[in-house]
Amino acid sequence: MFFEAMHPTWQSWLSQFEPMLAQIEEKVLSEKDVVPELPLVMKAFEDDPRKIKVVLVGQDPYPTRGDAVGLAFAKNLDSQVPRSLVNIANELKTDLPQVEVNISSPDISRWSKQGVLLLNTALTTRAGQAGAHAKLGWEEFTYSALEELSVRNKLVLILWGKPAISLGRALEDRVPKGQLHLIESVHPSPLSAYRGFFGSKPFSKANQALLSMGLEPIDWSC
Repeated sequence: MFFEAMHPTWQSWLSQFEPMLAQIEEKVLSEKDVVPELPLVMKAFEDDPRKIKVVLVGQDPYPTRGDAVGLAFAKNLDSQVPRSLVNIANELKTDLPQVEVNISSPDISRWSKQGVLLLNTALTTRAGQAGAHAKLGWEEFTYSALEELSVRNKLVLILWGKPAISLGRALEDRVPKGQLHLIESVHPSPLSAYRGFFGSKPFSKANQALLSMGLEPIDWSC
């Protein structure tokens, strides 16, 4: 189910990881109260990876049932907006005042249609328990997916928090020089946003980096 849900290009690039993904799937299906809903687990892998030019790295899905939609930091539009997403929307509005931002209910999933991969390093968790599936095997799979992507595409990686930053730097060491541009800051969660996320200007920096790579900038409206 998980492997078959991916775009055919992802399937081609990651064919050697099909057994790993099957093992993860078996573990996920053996649990109860998994989020997001099973049809949404591989949402980040449904689009053509050849079009991806920005990766926004998250940790794992929102643990509140009904919130997670399979894309990092994006949420069900019928649910209450998580504080991290509120902070992202506020920073975007400050960074790019000309961009239309629905602060009360931002829909960042629309970015994925422009080549932005919203990828959590773990694609599932247990409802009500953040990080419950961190050791299920997801991180090895998603790191491998990013590695395959980064040797083929010029990419801007937006990295919020120490785990994402560590992942990005590890990738940078393994790909040709100039293939990746890293944009780093603390995480937008309420616990850390005031320690360097606000004012970090990740969205304008990403567009500047894309232009320097000869790629089209992102319309960050949401």
